[in-house]
Amino acid sequence: MDKAALEALIRQVLQEQLGGKAHGVRAVQVSRESLTPADRMDTGRPGDQVYTRDLFTLEQSPRLGVGLMEMTDTTFPWTLHYDEMDYVLSGRLEILVGGEKISAGPGEILYIPKGSAIQFSVTGHARFLYFVYPADWQNQTGEA
Repeated sequence: MDKAALEALIRQVLQEQLGGKAHGVRAVQVSRESLTPADRMDTGRPGDQVYTRDLFTLEQSPRLGVGLMEMTDTTFPWTLHYDEMDYVLSGRLEILVGGEKISAGPGEILYIPKGSAIQFSVTGHARFLYFVYPADWQNQTGEA
């Protein structure tokens, strides 16, 4: 295979892997995204109503993760082994930490630093975007 054919093949593979765009820039219409029962998160408590899905794969965004989360009438404990910011789209998201309640509504952002032992809490229904670093938040163990 000559150099030109090899370059053409590499370009084709990159375009396929990046959704047809060699530059990798993508857009997601969050208002059209919906979560399904398949997106239900296991908090360890069967009554919790928590649904979450990453909006980009690790191949698409290997460093910074973003996803959509919805909760209804649920409070559950969580320890973050990654940095997270939550942008509230609707409802009210509360973070319970150290005897304090930090709350955010539509258009507001919560920052939760790595190592935080918190409780996520929602009364009613809330929908929010989470931004995490590193992107593979599910595989973080808290070890340095």
